[in-house]
Amino acid sequence: MLKYLLEKEFKQFFRNKALPKMAVIMPFMAILIFPLVANFEIKNINLAIVDHDKSSTSRQLIEKVAAGGYFTISDVAESYAEAMNGIEVNRSDIILEIPARLENDLQREGKTTVQISANAVSAIKGGLGSTYLAGIIGEYNIEINGKITTVMNPHSITITPRFWYNPRLLYTYFMVPALMVMVLAMVCGFLPALNIVGEKESGTIEQINVTPISKLNFILSKLLPYWIIGFVVLTISFLAAWVAYGLTPVGSIGTIYLFAALFVLAFSGFGLVISNYASTLQQAMFMMFFFVLTFIFMSGLYTPVANMPQWAQNLSIISPLKYIIVVLRQVYLKGSTFTELHTPFWMLTSFAIFFNGWAVLSYRKKS
Repeated sequence: MLKYLLEKEFKQFFRNKALPKMAVIMPFMAILIFPLVANFEIKNINLAIVDHDKSSTSRQLIEKVAAGGYFTISDVAESYAEAMNGIEVNRSDIILEIPARLENDLQREGKTTVQISANAVSAIKGGLGSTYLAGIIGEYNIEINGKITTVMNPHSITITPRFWYNPRLLYTYFMVPALMVMVLAMVCGFLPALNIVGEKESGTIEQINVTPISKLNFILSKLLPYWIIGFVVLTISFLAAWVAYGLTPVGSIGTIYLFAALFVLAFSGFGLVISNYASTLQQAMFMMFFFVLTFIFMSGLYTPVANMPQWAQNLSIISPLKYIIVVLRQVYLKGSTFTELHTPFWMLTSFAIFFNGWAVLSYRKKS
């Protein structure tokens, strides 16, 4: 009996002209576009320069800031008040004021101060822009001190930072594995949620209710097709990440498929639970949007869970997305193995058993 039910589900899926196209196109569009949009790297910051010193040292500092790649010099003002006018009309975002006698103070006293003023209407742009600028000035300070130290004491210490797992510090590498999870959640959560409701609205569910099909077989027939579709969507996401960004997993791709199988099983089961309780397609979509958005915000997709308030961290344990995102990021970037991912494995297994058991029990079959 299960064989014929599965055949029916696959025929319904491929008869719908939109669903197969969505399963193929959506991963490509998400991987190609979303990382470029959902990017917390701040670039093209408009910088106003107020150089009261006009020495070779101040010119070198300005050149170093301009060469950093984050700042565009939008204004060179004679006074701080003039630079503030640029802030007021949104021509500039940050002001760098270099004091008079900068070079003399460095040579005679070995220290000086510069002023950074940021427009904090956009807190992220103002905060990160100030941090970038302070970092560049700090690097220039180390260069100057290094030259002085080398002359006075040839036995100096050189510090060379090393960045593990993402040496180029590309935000794309951090986002792409998480976006794969979001695509899986959208395809393998929404489609099962709309499936049973669609049959309720079309009236075909009544024909199934009068057959001797067990509730378990019925739920399995709804679950397994989207479980297979989930593997197809994930494979397409792997291909898109490789083609667009040259990003391939450092760890085993088999580990990813194992955890993805548990996640798709759990989230498809959750979609079927929603479908059992919803009466219309519109109701099912609103319910899924509410829960999926909640799961996404609590999962650490955009911001680390550790940065959330304690109550939000405690609440995040109910999000299946949290655990699969951890798995994909660690396998993709760190090369983690199954032995290092016990907690996500048991949590996803628990979600799969809980949601699918709930889906079977909540399906109201009238025979």
